[in-house]
Parts: sequence; C-alpha cells; structure tokens
Amino acid sequence: MAERYFCAIKPFGIVSQVAGIYALVMQIIDGKQVAEKVLSECSDRIAALKEKGVTPGLAVVLVGEDPASKVYVGSKARKCVELGIYSRKIELPADSTQEEVMAVVEELNNDDKVHGILVQSPPPPHIDEEAIVRAINPAKDVDGFHPENVAKLALEDPTGFVPCTPAGCMRLLKEAGVETSGAEAVVIGRSMIVGKPMALLLMGKAGNATVTVAHSRTKDLAEVCRRADIIVAAIGKPEFVTADMVKDGATIIDVGINRVEDASKKSGYKLVGDVAYDECAPKCKAITPVPGGVGPMTIAMLMQNTVQAAEATL
Repeated sequence: MAERYFCAIKPFGIVSQVAGIYALVMQIIDGKQVAEKVLSECSDRIAALKEKGVTPGLAVVLVGEDPASKVYVGSKARKCVELGIYSRKIELPADSTQEEVMAVVEELNNDDKVHGILVQSPPPPHIDEEAIVRAINPAKDVDGFHPENVAKLALEDPTGFVPCTPAGCMRLLKEAGVETSGAEAVVIGRSMIVGKPMALLLMGKAGNATVTVAHSRTKDLAEVCRRADIIVAAIGKPEFVTADMVKDGATIIDVGINRVEDASKKSGYKLVGDVAYDECAPKCKAITPVPGGVGPMTIAMLMQNTVQAAEATL
C-alpha cells in the first residue's frame, strides 16, 4: 500500500501510523501560553522574595524618541506592575551625551532597590552602546549582554544571565516537547542578541544538539537548512526561509518580526516573521507563529532574569 501523507493541526506534534497511513501532526507553539506559565512561576518566586523583605526591581533606560522602543519600554513597565516588581522608567532626550547616559547607569548600579538594568536598544547613533553595556554591573545585567555574562553562558555557569530571546526559544522547545539532544540544529543569524547565544544554548548540556550557525556568507544555505531537525531563524529578513529549505518533520523557531506593506490592513502593514509561515508550516512537526510565538517570551524571560538577580542578593 502506498504511503499517504496529510497534515493536521493538533496541540502536540507527533507522527503516527495507522494501516500504512502516515500523519504528520503539526504543533503550533503558543508563545503567549508558555509566557504566561513563566510569569506565573515568577509570581511565586516574587512572593517568596517579598516574604524575606526583598522586592525585585527593574530599571529601563530609554534614550531618544524611537516609537518602537517606547512601545517596548512601556510594555516592560506594565508587566513589572502586574507582577509586583518595582519599576523605574528613565527617559532621556535624544541629544543626551555619552557621559550623561553613563552617569544614569552608574546611579542605577548603586541603587539597592534596582536589581536589573536595561538600556533599551538601539540608542541614538552618537551613543556608544557597547560602552554602556560594559558599564552595567554584571550582577544587574538582566539582558545578558555584558562580557562577563557572555563568558558565563559559554562556560555554562548558571550564575550568569542568558539573553532573553534565546532563553525564551529554549523554553519554547522544552514546553513543546521537542527533543534537542542529538538533533541537528541550524541557527540562521550570528548576532550577539540571538544567533550566537542561541547556538551556545543548543550545543551546551541543556541542548546537546549539533549546531550549524548560518549567515549571509553561508554557501548553499538552502541545503544546509534542509539537514536541520531544528531551524532557528533570526536573520531579520521577512519570509526568508521558504518551504524548499525545510525538511519534512522539522521544528522551526521564528525569531523575526518584520513589517511588510499590506493594503488590506487598516494600519497599511502586517507583521511577518523570517519564515514564510503558510508554506513552511505544513511540513513542520512544530512551528512558532508571528506574532504570538517568540515575542511574548522575551519579556517573560526578562522578568525571570530580574527575579534571578533579586534572589542572588539574599
């Protein structure tokens, strides 16, 4: 009897065989649902901290008037309020000097009520962002970008902070029941924000995957991706990953969030990921949507890192 394939959307991704008929059951990984679980865990830990007289505190610094950054900062501040985290939002004018921003960071480093410091990226062009990151106390670097925390990630030292988006991706894989141990993973993108830390997490003891980091100079990228059991797309190009780059039964984590023109929308645009979702999803064992996939996890993991920072002071 010939093999026949069909795809159905179910809560869990499995492959089953009934009377010679194979069914690829595709799981949509719900980032909102997993983020709520993480935040619930944070709430319990925050309550335990408050019983010991400690209220976790997060300070977010925004330099300039970038609209997207203002939205991100506002959402982080609201989430702090919801969880009972002490929140400081510091907005500086776009023409602030390097010295003025550094002075704010130093003041926050010395504020015992603040356990986590985040300087919203990107700052205005005249600000040296790398110098700002290095100026943050590593024990308060809840973004996980300070060289000391990068080193701890590479060394698999649990006292460091893992960058929020890659940490969220790993949690999504875990909650979806995706087996990473022994899997072949391809990370598309090599940024310090996502690509490099994601590769370290996947190849470390928590992931035990065989990892290829692909980028704009990778030869025959489609062929590289077709080998992957897990694809993490973080290249910043709308719908870059197409069906011909994905093997049957792969898992895709789509980190991208891009605005593309759409005349049918009131806003004039729609949000898409780095993956052509409609054509890739039917081939997948599991996939994250955009929006509603990785996005909600980033703030959830930031809250988790802030709680971790507060716990470390006990």
